[in-house]
Amino acid sequence: MVDFSASVKAMRSSAIRELLNTAVRPDIISFAGGMPNPSLFPIDEVDEIYRSLTVEQKQTGFQYGPTGGYPPLVEAIKAYLQKKGLPLEGNEVIITTGSLQAINIMSKIFIDPGDTVICEDPSFTGAVTVFLSYQANLVGVPLDADGMILDDFDRILDKTQKVKFVYITPNFHNPAGIIYSRERRLALLQRLQAKDLVLLEDDPYNELYFDPADCAVTTPLKTLGKEQTPICYTGSLSKIFGPGMRIGYLLAPKEIINKAELAKQSMDACTSTFTQVLACEFFRQGKLEPYLNRLRQAYKHRADIMLAALQQHMPADVRWNTPKGGFYVWVEMPEHIDANQVLKTSLAKGAIFVVGKAFDPLGQRNHFIRLSFSHMPEAKISRGVEIVAQAIGETL
Repeated sequence: MVDFSASVKAMRSSAIRELLNTAVRPDIISFAGGMPNPSLFPIDEVDEIYRSLTVEQKQTGFQYGPTGGYPPLVEAIKAYLQKKGLPLEGNEVIITTGSLQAINIMSKIFIDPGDTVICEDPSFTGAVTVFLSYQANLVGVPLDADGMILDDFDRILDKTQKVKFVYITPNFHNPAGIIYSRERRLALLQRLQAKDLVLLEDDPYNELYFDPADCAVTTPLKTLGKEQTPICYTGSLSKIFGPGMRIGYLLAPKEIINKAELAKQSMDACTSTFTQVLACEFFRQGKLEPYLNRLRQAYKHRADIMLAALQQHMPADVRWNTPKGGFYVWVEMPEHIDANQVLKTSLAKGAIFVVGKAFDPLGQRNHFIRLSFSHMPEAKISRGVEIVAQAIGETL
């Protein structure tokens, strides 16, 4: 018999990845993947960028690059982050192959088997899978509309040993869709400073607010920390340029970035130079902001369609959040309902989603479902919600 490593044995299969195999069926309405809609990709802009490249830039794009990233893109990301108020002094940026690699790198350089990661409950399933692969002990802190519930955080912190870092997604949370309030951000930072804990702040949806007035409330915690707490801030171009580009970044104290670059060398040597060249010009040629404005309007419209359908079709004892940005609606059913049964019924009728168990750090609670409004054509959203509502009603 093949004897796999303890790390592999600790891995958890991604429910989302498995569902995506079903989602390619043309008869299925899929709310499963947190993916941009293909019709929104900046294809014309990228065509224009490629035509504008010099032969030397194209040759550079086909070549290996520095592990830390294509230098012009690193500088463009730094300027972008500085404009958002993120601190560069004492920090450095490394380009990663998607933000999930940044999470993987952080896990590789911090987690020994049996160490603890405090995360949210629910939490991004991709991060949960990574932490488990490094044999971490996961402890989840429940969320309310403003973020981690601090009484629970204090209780957990007091009784938990060998905590290596705290992991949060404060803006348009995946899957819960919430935004941490400023008060909750500051209070959490105070607790982290008192315990001298590292914070991993995952912020891939930061730019996808629906109302410009909400831009101010998505302020990263790293802009508030004044470097009293080591905050490692990761972001991604997947949601604002294209996930196929596989470009993320990690902004962290220099001593952490030095180790992160060593870890990345052992993973993939460097992120695709070709896509980094394209992304760099996307920033430098001023194409980001006009494109973001289009995305915000499109996703707000999709969210409005889904919310209207939920209001029309869902049973009375089902609740959900009203997102102000991002991709997700988090639906809560009565506790005795098993989301797997609802999914089975819904799939037979032609619609799929992700069950709440996939986002539970312990893989247990399962009376929630995540609906993503970002990917499906607008014309199919209402019908898909109606199918899901019917499946919940039949299960009830």
